[in-house]
Amino acid sequence: MRSSVIVLIVILSVGSVVISLGLLTSEEYLNVPEISGQYERLTIYKDELEKINQQNQQILKDLENQIKNSDDVHIDQINQEIAVVQRIIEENKAELEQVITKLSQMESES
Repeated sequence: MRSSVIVLIVILSVGSVVISLGLLTSEEYLNVPEISGQYERLTIYKDELEKINQQNQQILKDLENQIKNSDDVHIDQINQEIAVVQRIIEENKAELEQVITKLSQMESES
C-alpha cells in the first residue's frame, strides 16, 4: 500500500513537471502568432493543472486518512509523503494562478 502511494506521488510529480515544461518550452507555443491559439493552449493547460491539483488533493486526503486509521510505526514516512504532496499542490496552485492571470490579461486585451 505504501509503495503504491509513493509511486502515485512520483507519477503525479513527474507528470506535472513534464506537462509544465512541455507546454512552456514547446516551439509551437512560443512562436504562435495568433493570440486566440495561445489563449486556447493556456485554457487547456489550466484545465490540466486543475485536474492534476484535484488528483494531488485526493492523494493527500488518502494519506491523511491512512495516518488517522493507522497505529503503524512508520507514521513519519507517511508524514513526509504528505509534506511532498502538499508542496506539489502549492506549486501547482501557484502555476495555475499565473495561467489564470495570463488568460485574464489576454481576454482584456482582445
